[in-house]
Amino acid sequence: MFKYIFVLILLSSTSVLQARGVYQHPDAFLDDVFNGEVPKPKFVWFTGETGKKATSILKHKPASLRTRYWSKGKRSAWILEEIGKEKFITTGIVINDNQIEKVKVLIFRESRGWEIKRNEFTQQFTNATLTSEGNLSKRIDGISGATLSVKAVTRLSHLALYLHSIVVKSDGN
Repeated sequence: MFKYIFVLILLSSTSVLQARGVYQHPDAFLDDVFNGEVPKPKFVWFTGETGKKATSILKHKPASLRTRYWSKGKRSAWILEEIGKEKFITTGIVINDNQIEKVKVLIFRESRGWEIKRNEFTQQFTNATLTSEGNLSKRIDGISGATLSVKAVTRLSHLALYLHSIVVKSDGN
């Protein structure tokens, strides 16, 4: 009986350990996105109206005063972090011509909710835009047991679209 319980504990802890981790290093993500020709990073500052809107989207103030992004033409890449339940989830988001081209969970640190890394979840964001009211144009289906992680990635995708709309205007594209 004790052997059986030990095996169950061992198996359950192994699945938790497999859930956490680096799925793709942010530098490798950028390299893939820009086919090895990664542009120099630029910055968006969370001040004034941009800071207020970011706070509204995230439901809290951003963790830093600025964030980096990389852009070429009408395409931008964002590596953003948001807390799921207790720890940061690092997500790579590509915006092309004001719509989401790709969402990828790069680093997952939570003990639950790792299912958000699956393509079946992240592909829901493809082609999402901002509505005229400034909301995400697609409804994102949740994952049982991963509600907070789903909400975190959804907020980050919304934020990336908003920030992209700002930089496209300021860069003159």
